[in-house]
Amino acid sequence: MRILAAIVRIIAAVNTAVGRLVSWLALAIVVVCFTVVVQRYVFAVSFVWMQDLYIWLNGAMFTAVAGFALLRDDHVRVDIFYRPASPRRKAVVDLIGVLLFLLPFTFVVYVYSMPFVRRSWSYAEGSANVGGMPGLFVLKSFILLFVGLVALQGVAIALRSVLVLAGSDHLLPRALRYPPRGNEPGFVAPPPREKAAR
Repeated sequence: MRILAAIVRIIAAVNTAVGRLVSWLALAIVVVCFTVVVQRYVFAVSFVWMQDLYIWLNGAMFTAVAGFALLRDDHVRVDIFYRPASPRRKAVVDLIGVLLFLLPFTFVVYVYSMPFVRRSWSYAEGSANVGGMPGLFVLKSFILLFVGLVALQGVAIALRSVLVLAGSDHLLPRALRYPPRGNEPGFVAPPPREKAAR
């Protein structure tokens, strides 16, 4: 069980490092977009490669931070039943979800995107716009990074579920455990029942 806990910690560390690093692209996107707007409307100058750049940075950022978002449970979840559930029930739901949906999804994305990325690398694909950015093949490779990081985080979620179901989740740092029932953000505990008068 200690090995499983170590794997969960390593995957979490990888996704945290990538997520925190790549999230700085948000600042670069704002700076480039601001520069494009100022150049166009103040100086009447426009560079196609700069217009490509902030769109490409946006795509790179959102694909690379997907695993980090999954680690932090920041994805949209319709959780009427999940949020108030016990950690064991959450572990069962997560384990089934990862094995039946998440990992097959990442596999399908990998299978369909690999020829697409390989073809792009084969002729060093660039922007379709004249004067646009070169190196579109690098951006397309972020699809594979997305698949890898999300699949890794899926494995970590599955292993965490196994640890919870085996009663060994104490081997994980508190930040990687399920919050105790009733401590979730936005959770409102039901009012206590009044004792019936005898």
